[in-house]
Amino acid sequence: MFSLFLLIVVPLSAQTDTKDNDKYKVITKFDPTRDASKDIIEAISEARKSNRRILLDVGGEWCIWCHRLDELFEIHQDLNKFLHDNFVVVKINFSKENENKEVLSKYPKVAGYPHFFVLNKNGKFLHSQNTGDLEEGKGHDKEKVLSFLKKWAPSKVKQKKVSD
Repeated sequence: MFSLFLLIVVPLSAQTDTKDNDKYKVITKFDPTRDASKDIIEAISEARKSNRRILLDVGGEWCIWCHRLDELFEIHQDLNKFLHDNFVVVKINFSKENENKEVLSKYPKVAGYPHFFVLNKNGKFLHSQNTGDLEEGKGHDKEKVLSFLKKWAPSKVKQKKVSD
């Protein structure tokens, strides 16, 4: 009787694990060991499924402004939700260990970090954004960042509002 239980339960749990492994995994850190090309390909697949655009966030763990931008999204969960509801975010590392020259050569030259590239759901380049334009004082301005995100969000969601 116990072995019959195992025959039924084990295959069901194995199926669940497979589905979990197929889920898109958000990249939350700038990691020089990641394959940026593969990360973009996976983001394109996810963007097509979810009808979102892709936001390439280029920077490094060494970059104070990259951390300040991440902190803005952590503090303002409404802004973070808007970001992830409308974009598949891919952190692309740029550091001494890995400059990701091959991947970044496909896009306009970056003047400073962090830097955003917006792609459509098929991976077509749409926009290059110097995040310095989104700064205010010693951080990034929530309203400037929100305005940028709304401008480049898929057209069906551009009218959505984010609360203060």
